[in-house]
Amino acid sequence: MEYRSARLRDRGLTEAYLKATGMIEEEFDRPLILVMNSWNELHPGHMHLRAIADAVKAGVRLAGGVPFESNTIALCDGIRTPASNKYVLPSREIIVDSIETTAETFQADGMVLIASCDKIEPACLMAAARVNIPTVIVSGGAMLAGTVNGHRATNADMNTAGSGYRDGVKLTRQEMSELTESLCGTPGGCWGMGTANTMACLIEAIGMSLPGCACAHAVDSAKYRLAKRSGMAVVELVQKNLRPADIMTEAAFENCVTVNEAIGGSTNSFMHIPAIAHEMGVDFPIERFDVISARTPQLVAVMPSGPYYMSDLRDAGGMQAVMKELEPLLHTEVRTVTGRTLAENFENAKNYNDEVIRPMDRPFHPTGSHAVLKGNLAPQGCVIKKSATPECMMEHRGPARVFETCEGAMSAIRGGEIQAGDVIVIRYEGPKGGPGMREMVDITRTLSSIGCEDKVALITDGRFSGYSSGAVFGHVSPEAQEGGPIAVIRDGDMIRYSIPERSIELEVSAEEIRERLKAWRPKEIQFKGYLRRYANLVSSGCDGAVMK
Repeated sequence: MEYRSARLRDRGLTEAYLKATGMIEEEFDRPLILVMNSWNELHPGHMHLRAIADAVKAGVRLAGGVPFESNTIALCDGIRTPASNKYVLPSREIIVDSIETTAETFQADGMVLIASCDKIEPACLMAAARVNIPTVIVSGGAMLAGTVNGHRATNADMNTAGSGYRDGVKLTRQEMSELTESLCGTPGGCWGMGTANTMACLIEAIGMSLPGCACAHAVDSAKYRLAKRSGMAVVELVQKNLRPADIMTEAAFENCVTVNEAIGGSTNSFMHIPAIAHEMGVDFPIERFDVISARTPQLVAVMPSGPYYMSDLRDAGGMQAVMKELEPLLHTEVRTVTGRTLAENFENAKNYNDEVIRPMDRPFHPTGSHAVLKGNLAPQGCVIKKSATPECMMEHRGPARVFETCEGAMSAIRGGEIQAGDVIVIRYEGPKGGPGMREMVDITRTLSSIGCEDKVALITDGRFSGYSSGAVFGHVSPEAQEGGPIAVIRDGDMIRYSIPERSIELEVSAEEIRERLKAWRPKEIQFKGYLRRYANLVSSGCDGAVMK
């Protein structure tokens, strides 16, 4: 067969330039595989990916392909200031564009995309959908949890490190230094079910990575074997012309959401999955998440939804064992990058620990881990991880404490200005209003560390970390910058929500809300450059925060 990359030869200087890279005559008749890496030295989740790429390239060569490695950017959500956090979600679109541009310019026959963390993994799925050439994704794997004071690091330790408080007491510089030296055991993505590991699991669930890839840790030798086999697999996909459009079907997206609900995934998945579906031309509104959640039991409780770690999930059998337990709820006939169906992939999977991966008749929770609430405060919806919400906060009514920025809310919390029963409202932090939809992880960690997680609620048009817990509602849509009702909430207004009823209400009359909105004006975006362009083009968080 003639490969797409064959167009590059016999084109004057193009062939000469390729030969300048070291290509020889025989290689022009073989599939050219783009190995798009996100390695960099700025990011603990990505610092080991150079070796992963070497393994991928070895696999490509074993299968008769010609690998070319290139790079895209990767930002760490944990290594940033409150101001620079505005760039993290928008970086997803830069990554998608860079992969598309590289793949199309070099006319690659296939791609292997390598990523470990929050925005980079979903960007790889979006790029695979957009370019639609045979593609395999290799997730870089989780780090191992460190040892803190003789025990494995916990979510409480993460909260302490993020907030600087333990049991409401401010840590000394020495205590902080000891904690931060102990918290992260190895390179890799964070060790719980944050966004990084959620997306790795969902990449495997949707069929775009090899079985076992999601739970193989960054330091596992299995990760390098899987990387090599991924290089081999993409050459086979090219020969079969099996593309992302053949794999990421509507049925596969339903599988993806089912798995997300069963594993207690990050609320950021509620942005990423619609964005990936948008690139694939599949309509997948967040209302469908709630329908799927209602019929899906939660079988896995990795931190912050429970006591377990990604290493426990790996040892119990990983995602193939989870999907075998979920088999009655999945479309098992869908195709995957192995060339086989989902059912064929997990046919021989075993659940080695039914406390870590519960069976369907003995779940951690009878329904999925998330809920979508609507009401006059969030007409288009908002999202909460109910599996990480204290039982006493499943329903609540309290007075609003309104802040225009994360910084204003944090100052009030640390100053002791928030009272039990308050509903903190943080607005103008959405995709347009931030701009960039910052994570509120510093705030949720502080609330937890000072003992307020079960005493106050938090509502925002921003978003949360996969590690956030508590009665925290994100992605409120329409956001404040677009004139959503959250823009006109006033201090003291009563807010009532009910997670079981899927309702969230501002106890103000419809007429009063209309009058307030008549007097409202959007704030002026102060940023220039990419963030200004992003603010002008980005859609709602409930639509995936895609640039249109």
